[in-house]
Amino acid sequence: MKRLLIILCLLCLPAAAADSNDELRGQINALYAQNEINKAYELLDAIKVKTPQDYLLLGNILQDKGKLTEAVTMYKRATIIDPQFYKAFYNIGVIYMQQDRPHLAVNEFKKVTDIEPDLPWGHYNLGCAFFNIGETKKARSEFEQAVSLKNNVPDFHYNLAYTYKKLGNEKSAQKSLELYNKLTGN
Repeated sequence: MKRLLIILCLLCLPAAAADSNDELRGQINALYAQNEINKAYELLDAIKVKTPQDYLLLGNILQDKGKLTEAVTMYKRATIIDPQFYKAFYNIGVIYMQQDRPHLAVNEFKKVTDIEPDLPWGHYNLGCAFFNIGETKKARSEFEQAVSLKNNVPDFHYNLAYTYKKLGNEKSAQKSLELYNKLTGN
């Protein structure tokens, strides 16, 4: 009988640990929201078994601190655990754009749009990356997709207008610019 109790108690530990980590994650998220990133990092680092969301938050904290290489490492750890975790690919793409590495950003944003084809910001950022590597027609296609998914974002229309202009389509450029001006109140 004594042995059975010990086994039952051992089976209860993972659930108790999970509840404890859930409470801890709540505290970590609150600290991060209050911009207490050092405290949030310390607590998050103490969690032994991390989820993709944990690695995403670690990456966000490192990115906030300007430690971009370390942030990418955390985001990649999230994608190893969950290859469909588009938020991590998205953040990697953003960092690559910040580092003026648009070829690498294209790869990350393509993953985002493959996983979440209805995410307008994924298409928009993929369009920006394509534009930066001189793939203007591909950029146009991605900006058009972003606009079709979310028509009320001024930047989508502005970049689409500029892309149309670069492609020599003045009429479409003017139309997109008018939509941009309407959305911004100009």
